[in-house]
Amino acid sequence: MTRHLMLSAGRGPLECSWAVARLLPRLEADARRHGVRCERLTTVAGDRPGTLRSAVVRLGDDDFAASWTGTLCWQAPSPYRSTGRKNWYVTAQPCSFDTVATPFSEDDVDIVPVRTGGPGGQHRNKASTAVRATHRPSGLVVVADTERQFSLNRAVALRRLQARLQEADEAAARAVETSRWRIHDDLVRGDPVRTERPSGGAGA
Repeated sequence: MTRHLMLSAGRGPLECSWAVARLLPRLEADARRHGVRCERLTTVAGDRPGTLRSAVVRLGDDDFAASWTGTLCWQAPSPYRSTGRKNWYVTAQPCSFDTVATPFSEDDVDIVPVRTGGPGGQHRNKASTAVRATHRPSGLVVVADTERQFSLNRAVALRRLQARLQEADEAAARAVETSRWRIHDDLVRGDPVRTERPSGGAGA
């Protein structure tokens, strides 16, 4: 099963963004060794060249993704300042990424004529010119009764359904974006699931 994983420096210092940029290719190389499909989807650049605030990858295996999920540690001296600290923590968490627009086809809509009510005269009260439209895949229902002709109300109902579905898709996309940004606050330092070091002991 495909899983999306976000690596994030959270609200850590510059070195955490430096760590994300080094852990990402480590993850990709580990995926290749295990024969797991790994696709880099997005990256957000850090404040210095060669750093990343975050990155999202799509992984083709749940077990492999789980082995990289949690707090990750990049262990190396800072290239930016003199400090005794060598452990720089980032988080790797599953995230939502893809949002799919709800397809709309008139074939998926049930149109039912209904009698209009309220003011409008004898014709408005007796004729079944209003429309109740139900989008079967989503269960969304709208009623249109602003026009005196059934065909016009039908067109209005279809437009309303499309607009409501688009609004729902946009809300879902915003929720996905919000959930990804919340990951930046989820970093727990210490007790990493993985500790990686530069090859040959070099800091970069």
